[in-house]
Amino acid sequence: MSVPSPYAKELQFASLAVQRAALLTEQLLSAVDKGALDKSDDSPVTIADFAAQASIIAAIHNVFPNDDIVGEEDATALRADPVLLERTWQLATSIHLDDAASEAQLHTPATREELLDLIDLGAKGACTPTSRTWTLDPVDGTATFIRGEQYAVCLSLVENGVQKVGVLGCPNLRASGRVSEELVDRDGHGQMLAAVAGQGATIRPLGTGALLPSRVLDTVPQITETARVSFIDTRAAKTQDLEAHGRVAAGLGCAWPNPVDLWSAQMRYVAIAVQGGCNAFVKLPLSQDYRSKIWDHAGGMLIVQELGVLVTDLEGRPVDCSQGRTLASCHGMVVGPASVHGKILEAVRKARGL
Repeated sequence: MSVPSPYAKELQFASLAVQRAALLTEQLLSAVDKGALDKSDDSPVTIADFAAQASIIAAIHNVFPNDDIVGEEDATALRADPVLLERTWQLATSIHLDDAASEAQLHTPATREELLDLIDLGAKGACTPTSRTWTLDPVDGTATFIRGEQYAVCLSLVENGVQKVGVLGCPNLRASGRVSEELVDRDGHGQMLAAVAGQGATIRPLGTGALLPSRVLDTVPQITETARVSFIDTRAAKTQDLEAHGRVAAGLGCAWPNPVDLWSAQMRYVAIAVQGGCNAFVKLPLSQDYRSKIWDHAGGMLIVQELGVLVTDLEGRPVDCSQGRTLASCHGMVVGPASVHGKILEAVRKARGL
């Protein structure tokens, strides 16, 4: 009798939960009024964010009730706005996988109060050095989601601060070619990337029912010439030192800026994983106090790491995922093929004047 691979159950449920949530976000894409509002950090949120978080947590918490959950959103706005709550409730409970056996594995909130409590369950969670915690970003890249561009539905499992499972549903991602905000999948439902620690990474088309067949992703080419580094960036970001990014590229002798520019943090990992025109990125924050949210990186980091990419902070230290709701001990990011990561890191140090 064959022995299931480690984390096979977790990967199965995470993939189904992300697929259903991705369909939910697509349902809202056709709406003129997406129920958008602004959060305290000036980033937008829509009813898709709330409904997708409730849908994913309902599925995961039902199967793994003892696991902690870290979700980006809380239900404060919904509790204060009955109309917004009703729209979220209708969206969260109207989308089901069209394969009965797959849908039967996923719980759906039974009441509006349960929906609110599930969203808040994610808002209360935190990763610790001894916890088993699911982290999720229901819509990473809400600003571009609203415009019909690239975004990701993100779920990962972190145990004792170490990523074990990562699943990213990308409803607008084409099957191949350069990744950009404007080049979106018009014919299907996008792609899903997944990884389990030590088992490589896969990609499959997102569907409407049972999970479709997957294929193994190729490892990222291990280049040695720094001129072949192709950075992805987010030139609209307000927290990154883009001038310093340019100095890093100049120090490496590589092209700058690269045409690949994506708003969603998780989509930057996706673009590297599918070899969509880039193979590295750096993140030099403008503020010494800036720290990334864990849900913007967990899962995506694991996928590229399984493909031969190193992910560190600006000092070259591995990213610690056990520090609460942020990557508290990680100042900035250096992401690139293992073969050239040290050279990128040295260029970063010079760009910082160290």
